[in-house]
Amino acid sequence: MSLATLSNGQPDGCLIVVSRDARRCLPADGIADTLQQAIERWDSVEPALRRLADRLEQGEGDVLDESRLLAPLPRAWQWLDGSAFPQHGELMQKAFNLPPIETDRPLMYQGLSDRFLSGTQDVRLPSEADGIDFEGEFGVITDAVPMGTSAQDALSHIKLVLLINDWSLRAIAPIEMKTGFGWVQAKPACSVAPFAVTPDELGEAWQDGRVHLPLEVHVNGAWFGNPHGGEMAFGFHELVAHAARTRDLVAGTIIGSGTVSNADYATLGSCCISERRAIEMIEQGKPQTSFLRFGDRVSLVASGNKKSPFGSISQQIVAANF
Repeated sequence: MSLATLSNGQPDGCLIVVSRDARRCLPADGIADTLQQAIERWDSVEPALRRLADRLEQGEGDVLDESRLLAPLPRAWQWLDGSAFPQHGELMQKAFNLPPIETDRPLMYQGLSDRFLSGTQDVRLPSEADGIDFEGEFGVITDAVPMGTSAQDALSHIKLVLLINDWSLRAIAPIEMKTGFGWVQAKPACSVAPFAVTPDELGEAWQDGRVHLPLEVHVNGAWFGNPHGGEMAFGFHELVAHAARTRDLVAGTIIGSGTVSNADYATLGSCCISERRAIEMIEQGKPQTSFLRFGDRVSLVASGNKKSPFGSISQQIVAANF
């Protein structure tokens, strides 16, 4: 089942169910006004939403206007982003002569959640000097997760899967990291592809709490990388359990995988500029690839069997006017 949020002039939009071919939709009127409402009452509303999905596959529904779609959750109670692809961390450590992080726990931080950009909105940022970068990753939305939930039980709390672009300002990040308090200025609002899909919609691409799909990135129309989502050291169920170790997770919590990165980066490329620059530093002694400038466009899509279950992200960087 594929869900989306249609703009209606309200901050959270209105919930719709979308056909598998992304051509038709039906409103979730009378079931749940918004996706947040649906995720809070998932067990009671899911059967009715799936009945709408069945009707769509039988040819019913209105024509879908993707230009009117917001992020599936335009704002969320909580956004927790992991760093679950070990190759990314190893490359950064090697390039910058950083000591390895000695821990057997997942890496995770809490980021901005009061807004998520749609997959087509311009990305307004204050300065090119901040080192504008993208980070292609996958994410999940949970229902309410009790404190102390095990990784095995956490799988049942993952209700929807997302495609995310986690924007980063690389010149600011190291300054904030040195404070020991985490990121604020270095992490503006993330972008999310239009369709949130149930794990079963991914078929065999959903295994072991991981999205086994390539994530293809283009910058200004040029291929940048298409690493595979299956190389997570920790699956999403383990990330959920980690986040819930000492607190309950509210329904509508979004948890990210961190930048998708593969051991075969020489062939598959990268999902962020910072990683490519690290590779260039290791192999050529200095970075060659520049960070983004105003007017640049970044596009992301995750496809399986020529199908993109999440839709796509394609956004232009623009200067913010103060």
